[in-house]
Amino acid sequence: MRQRAKRPTGWPIRVRLTLLYGLAFLAAGVVMITVTYVLVSQSLLRPSSTQLERVPDRITENLGDVETREVILQALESYRSNTLNQLLTWSIVALGIALVLAWALGWLLAGRALAPLQQVTDTARRVADRNLHERIALSGPQDELKELADTFDAMLERLDRSFDAQRRFVANASHELRTPLAVNRTLLEVALGDPEVSEDLRRLAPTVLATNERSERLVEGLLLLARSEQTVTSPAPLDLSAVAAHVLQQERREADARSVAVTAVLEPAPTTGNAVLLEQLVANLVRNAMVHGGDGARVRVWTGADPAGDGVALQVENTGPVLAAYDVDGLFEPFRRGNGRTAADGTGVGLGLSIVRSVAHAHGGTATAHARDGGGLLVRIDLPAGASLGSTA
Repeated sequence: MRQRAKRPTGWPIRVRLTLLYGLAFLAAGVVMITVTYVLVSQSLLRPSSTQLERVPDRITENLGDVETREVILQALESYRSNTLNQLLTWSIVALGIALVLAWALGWLLAGRALAPLQQVTDTARRVADRNLHERIALSGPQDELKELADTFDAMLERLDRSFDAQRRFVANASHELRTPLAVNRTLLEVALGDPEVSEDLRRLAPTVLATNERSERLVEGLLLLARSEQTVTSPAPLDLSAVAAHVLQQERREADARSVAVTAVLEPAPTTGNAVLLEQLVANLVRNAMVHGGDGARVRVWTGADPAGDGVALQVENTGPVLAAYDVDGLFEPFRRGNGRTAADGTGVGLGLSIVRSVAHAHGGTATAHARDGGGLLVRIDLPAGASLGSTA
């Protein structure tokens, strides 16, 4: 299954900022309503008989007896209470409406403020897929977010130069090593063709040739590993099932020589990528399965759409020696082999699965492996799906 980016387990920062904006507005609104209520209640003094006695006689001469005055005081008290209650009710209603508007405005403002940070995150996610040539290039005022983006761009620039220098070194070293190895092989073969060659040389030559051949494969593997570390810049549509069928046809003779039973279920698996690199990926998996499974092993190859996602997958499974679960992850490291993974004929150089993982990553995919309960290994490659190319033969 294709690996997906993990999401934070807590609330997104935009939601938290919106809640904080709303809570701050709510607290300010409660304080304002409280102050207003207190001031209005102080302005509307509670009526009393003493206050009525202070009213001039020309105003109170028609108020009548004491009972009438009590009725007037109750009416004034009722008016005061109703006024304060209505003030409080409508203030709370207004605060609720304003709080909703404040949350909506806070959501928009938080999104606008965090947009540059989201741009940084998206770029970092794409760079994680080995696209080190991309930059954020954030525009806007010279604030903290701009400084963060510029710092991140500077880090990417240094990483890009470092990885490019490393790939150039490996590629150049591999090219330089090819020539002397080819010369050594030619000299040995010519020497063996001489009828007057010494018996000592004739006896040692096969061992030297085998060592030289293994060194050549190692150099070729290093060169391919250096190329596969780069992101595919011009991917073309292809079908993994067609690539797997072609590889199995090429490896048929090797399988027969080792008495390896190969079964294939090749369902359409359209994707995009570099056909040469993907062919090398499939070939490495099939060869590893046959070599490390041993004579008489069973190998099963499957391609098809990922039922649990939107990508395509390739699985190569083989029987063979029992592998410890903790050794499996180390198989993808260069020159690493797990228990029982060393080929008996010495044909392996320890780069097969490293190249597989690098090619998968260069195509935006993943490579995973699992030890089988009965012995052997299952390797799965997940790649992004491409446009359907129709049925394949």
